[in-house]
Amino acid sequence: MKYYSSSFTLGILGGGQLGKMLLAETRKMDIATKVLDPSKEAPSRLACNTFVQGDLMDFDTIVQFGQGIDILTIEIENVNADALQALEKQGVKVYPSSQTLRTIQNKCTQKLFFVDHNLPTAPFQRFAYKDEMIHAIENQALNFPFVWKSAQFGYDGNGVKMINSIADTKDLPSGQCIAEMLIDFKMELAVTVARRPSGEVKLFPVVEMDFHPEANQVTYVICPARISEDIVQKAELVAMKAAAAFEHVGLLAVEMFLTHDGEILINEVAPRTHNSGHHTIESSYTSQFEQHLRAVLDLPLGSTEMKTPAVMVNLVGAEGFSGPVYYENIEKVLAQKGVSVHVYGKTETRPFRKMGHCTVVAPTADAALEIAKKVKNQLIVKSE
Repeated sequence: MKYYSSSFTLGILGGGQLGKMLLAETRKMDIATKVLDPSKEAPSRLACNTFVQGDLMDFDTIVQFGQGIDILTIEIENVNADALQALEKQGVKVYPSSQTLRTIQNKCTQKLFFVDHNLPTAPFQRFAYKDEMIHAIENQALNFPFVWKSAQFGYDGNGVKMINSIADTKDLPSGQCIAEMLIDFKMELAVTVARRPSGEVKLFPVVEMDFHPEANQVTYVICPARISEDIVQKAELVAMKAAAAFEHVGLLAVEMFLTHDGEILINEVAPRTHNSGHHTIESSYTSQFEQHLRAVLDLPLGSTEMKTPAVMVNLVGAEGFSGPVYYENIEKVLAQKGVSVHVYGKTETRPFRKMGHCTVVAPTADAALEIAKKVKNQLIVKSE
């Protein structure tokens, strides 16, 4: 198929920052794009050929959007899988597939998929509704502490809560959920796997993730992870097995726990470009965004070799500020060697909202981390 400077059209469901960064690659290749997002202020709106405002969960909206599109991909999981299945039946290539997306969208079915395919994961119990979970606690069939996860619509720390007592369950939503055993892990890791329809597979280097304790979202991504080669091989093998089990096409980000005894457990997966791979824009020969594009177009995958160690630091809205965004001290950060700033184009900030990220490159991961910590303290996302 002719992709470049042609009538071929790539559709993207979701117009957030991931879509915006993917569009930087489509523009380099002169590939026509069409984006659907609920917000008229979506960051991707200015970078695509055609922007459509619409509900990602509405069946008719997605089916209509898919008319005239050759290949459809996503930058967010919360889309109508039934509509994707209908488009597949019409001959539209959808990556990831509607079946894969349907499995991953629901944390209950995702965890059961891991069990059914002998993929290591933390022990868990699933509940159809919150009262069923409360009943299990009262009858000592479920013990504290555990991690509560909403089955659907969780993102950036939303839909996840540590439960230490019955009081912690008070404000939880009533819907389907899982209770996951609390893992005493050494660190959290992630591996991004790229897989194209013809079967070629490549892995990006294993990264180490440091999370904000309150917001439960990534603060730093450290590449390469500061682990032994034995652990690297274990993590890579688990990630490859997961991608093969899903028969995934595109990128699959596999988040993992490394336990103190060296065991690797899958936390969850994301069938798209991912926060843990942002550093690849500066640190890898092929960024995760270019690689996702190559994968869904069934083009030869690029080198995932690391050019330099790097650390990514998320820029999130400071607590106590909501409204038109202002980036305090951004000039000081830009003046530092090895620091790249990515602003996502969201005009309104609020506490812990992802507004951008910085990538720091340095001779070692430890050196990059030290600079990244200074950047985090300097660059404050406030409201005017």
